[in-house]
Amino acid sequence: MKLNKPKYSLFKNGMYALEGFIEITKNESSFKLQLLMFLALGIIAWVLPIGFVHSSILFTSLFIPIMAEVANSALERVVDLVTKEYHTLAKQAKDAGATLVLLSLILTALIWLSVLLVAFEIV
Repeated sequence: MKLNKPKYSLFKNGMYALEGFIEITKNESSFKLQLLMFLALGIIAWVLPIGFVHSSILFTSLFIPIMAEVANSALERVVDLVTKEYHTLAKQAKDAGATLVLLSLILTALIWLSVLLVAFEIV
């Protein structure tokens, strides 16, 4: 059985990724908040009086919630494609995606806490 897949190239894949980013940014208010958090905390990570390695860890950790939000948005779209009606499994799938985002935020906060405690020699 042949899959209905178009031939891909690096350029086309990049364009698909850009289209996905634009679509999520336009239609997901939570993703917009994640981007705002990324921008604000990204600036803070680089202006804090800490070393380059610590700033890099803080900045890099900000991608974790962004990626979780993208995965959650993809999951929500697939669930909506399958059914628009209320179904317990659809709710559970969407709740699991929301849990992924929550856990990513908790992980990022713990990374920031531990890095800042070490950087400022509190521990």
